[in-house]
Amino acid sequence: MNNIPEIRIGDSLIGSSHPTFVVAEMSGNHNGDINRAIQLVIAAKKAGADAVKLQTYRADTITINHSGPEFVLDTGLWKGRALYELYEEAHTPWEWHQELFELGKELGMIVFSSPFDHSAVDFLEDLNCPAYKIASPEIIDIPLIRKAAATGKPLIISTGMATSDEISEAITAARDEGLEDLVILHCTSSYPAAISDANLSTIPEIRNRFKVQTGLSDHTPGILTSILAVSLGACLIEKHFTLNRADGGVDSAFSLEASELENLVKEVKSADTALGTPTFTLLESEKMVFKNRRSLYATSDLAAGEQFTENNVRSIRPGYGLKPKFLPDILGTKTTRAIKFGEPIDESMILGGLPSDV
Repeated sequence: MNNIPEIRIGDSLIGSSHPTFVVAEMSGNHNGDINRAIQLVIAAKKAGADAVKLQTYRADTITINHSGPEFVLDTGLWKGRALYELYEEAHTPWEWHQELFELGKELGMIVFSSPFDHSAVDFLEDLNCPAYKIASPEIIDIPLIRKAAATGKPLIISTGMATSDEISEAITAARDEGLEDLVILHCTSSYPAAISDANLSTIPEIRNRFKVQTGLSDHTPGILTSILAVSLGACLIEKHFTLNRADGGVDSAFSLEASELENLVKEVKSADTALGTPTFTLLESEKMVFKNRRSLYATSDLAAGEQFTENNVRSIRPGYGLKPKFLPDILGTKTTRAIKFGEPIDESMILGGLPSDV
């Protein structure tokens, strides 16, 4: 895991040796109101998120205005809605972007976006967007991936619905453009996603198979899935958020409220801390308990030259004597001096000492 290059977005380093990068996905939760969009950026900053992500498209850059059955959703959260109508409601107006990017700079908050076509990449380049995210349905749009990768900006790609071969094609396309700054996000593209469909063990599999930094785009309820993902090596967590689910909006049903986003950031930091680093040494915090390990003690008075037996030496707490593994070597040997009941046994008390091959 540590031999995969870290990447940089703005002033933040992303990788296994750095704190997990938390992205607050605004999506359509601005509900068509720029003042609400501004409040969302401010709320994300207050919650401690590292970045806010926008989505850059218009209804006519992502679909066409057609009423045929294939253009109408027949299942899920948006059942019965025409794609064009849904995207017209959910899109973030392009004229808002500059103000939101500038607000992010004022707050010290990274703002970046998901482009959904080539014109969106060109538009975002004019705003000096610091990174790009390829949404899971677009992972098969290789020309779009090449376009975004050619900017040289870090690229985050969600894998929802993608086969291993499709993930490989997307990564190869980015790398063919000379881009190595990649984060691949495991994703279940259902809204909301059931925890039973999370399949988080895919995260280390992606990292090991494709040699990339990995993360999670999380559509499950709550924050448990995200926290578990951190324990599996996710270096970036993306989560939809809103000010209040009761306010409605196209994505509100599977979005965290601002207070829940704050809790996510807090628990992600706790997970990072808990992971720590591999160690097999005594910790400072363990020293108080160390003495409570078992060791060998005299359980009756012994005279000088008396034989150690199971009746006068035992493995008990505390741990100031010889380790219990030496008991078989001691039994049958004799004492070098008188030993009192309750004394810890050490090698100087054993006539002839411990065997040299112990």
